[in-house]
Amino acid sequence: MTKRILLSSPHMGGTEQKYIQEAFDTNWIAPLGANVDGFEHELASYVKVKAASATSSGTGAIHLALDLLGVRAGDTVFCSTLTFIASANPILYLGATPVFIDSEESTWNMSPKALERALSEAKANGLLPKAVIVVNLYGQSARMDELMALCNEYNVPIIEDAAESLGSLYKGKHSGTFGVIGIYSFNGNKIITTSGGGMLVSNDEQLIARSRFLATQARDAAKHYQHSVVGYNYRMSNVVAGIGRGQLEVLDERISKKREIFKRYETALANIDGIMMMPELEGTFSNRWLSTMTLDPKKIKVTPYKLIDLLNEANIEARPVWKPLHMQPLFSECKFYAHGEGQIVSEELFANGICLPSDSKMTVDEQQKVIDIVLNCV
Repeated sequence: MTKRILLSSPHMGGTEQKYIQEAFDTNWIAPLGANVDGFEHELASYVKVKAASATSSGTGAIHLALDLLGVRAGDTVFCSTLTFIASANPILYLGATPVFIDSEESTWNMSPKALERALSEAKANGLLPKAVIVVNLYGQSARMDELMALCNEYNVPIIEDAAESLGSLYKGKHSGTFGVIGIYSFNGNKIITTSGGGMLVSNDEQLIARSRFLATQARDAAKHYQHSVVGYNYRMSNVVAGIGRGQLEVLDERISKKREIFKRYETALANIDGIMMMPELEGTFSNRWLSTMTLDPKKIKVTPYKLIDLLNEANIEARPVWKPLHMQPLFSECKFYAHGEGQIVSEELFANGICLPSDSKMTVDEQQKVIDIVLNCV
């Protein structure tokens, strides 16, 4: 069997082992230590925020962010619908109710039009959300100017889920740094990885300090073990933080490689009427974590699932676009606001979208194999 071409897998840079060895040499293998401190400082410096807190997962970071903003049982939280379920599950952890907001075509991310209707209706009913979770899908920033203006108007804080968009820019500013709190993920398939982990970032240093307190079981400042509020076990290990420090050194290289991969697909498929690559909004810079496209069913008879099956037969991994959360059985009773009357953009993207192999270790010849199958298929 030929070597499998993967969607997006870990890609070590070569210096990670140095930091891991330091953790072993100093016996700091617990969720504290120089690597955790260094990773937090170095990432905060990279994205130009005042403070960061390393967590055991991106999901844990979202959970902490919601807790920090006072989300409790009975509250509502608005959330992008076109995303992985980890964006919304922490809402349920706290006993709150998610309300899902549709996408718009130019970014595939949260629709300002849908959000405006949702906020207006919520205010009229006296039920404004405690927070809005804006997701930056596949590395592309949402329309942050419009979304920030709306949330500021209604005095609702934004949590920016930048799990997939570390290194992306919106009008020169780093993705993940617009909201009150931003989060990143270092899961194995992300643009850089710690094998598993996340980061919570903010310009509110007191908020970050509070997040560290909650993430270490909320232990009070006493000689004995005393706890006054509910805490979590969400701090990152000093060992995996060492992987993160090494990975951060090659982040710009990974972004450059991901963008090269996207450009190669875009150029090769440009003449196929009915294929549309994921757009890059003017004034933004996407890390192109995954190269994604849609197939127009009016012009191309092959469905995304058929193409995925054909690629898999050739030992090539491809995936559908995320299934919108408002379509998931878990959230079937939740409110949803569409982009426009009779237009649900997220459902169209799910029906017609496909994520192509975007592994930063993929060779040009391997990518050409993917391209050839796509061309032959469509």
